[in-house]
Amino acid sequence: MRTILEKSRYLVSLPAIASVIGGIALLLIGVWEVGVSIINLVVHAEDVKVSVVEMLTAVDTLLLGTVVLVVGYGLYELFVDQSVKFPAWLEISSLDDLKTKLIGVVVTIIGISFLGFLVDKNSPTDVMSVGIGVGAVLLGLAVFSWATSLRK
Repeated sequence: MRTILEKSRYLVSLPAIASVIGGIALLLIGVWEVGVSIINLVVHAEDVKVSVVEMLTAVDTLLLGTVVLVVGYGLYELFVDQSVKFPAWLEISSLDDLKTKLIGVVVTIIGISFLGFLVDKNSPTDVMSVGIGVGAVLLGLAVFSWATSLRK
């Protein structure tokens, strides 16, 4: 029974590899979106506001790809092989480390998404409603991060 439990940790390599592949796919899509928005701005003389929203959407995709990559790397490092060499800032020694890194990137994604919503043509009431929602989510993440850091 012990051997089965010890070997079962290698099952986590499947979602880890899938996350890395998914992250790479999202990064490629994000790079494509950046290229398209640059072409639309320069070649097709698209409105600058539209280009800014397109660029922010592309950055959002790039950040999401980064999050998915970090999840894949973190799962692999935690469960499968701790000897894999990652940069110091990406070393993950616990689920709390992974969670902290994810919260940081999620906060950035939420901020960029809100900025894209703000730049887009929306009524002040819509912006305030979304802003309050974004603020509530960010406050919840901050409280969660703070509360879990107290356990250390």
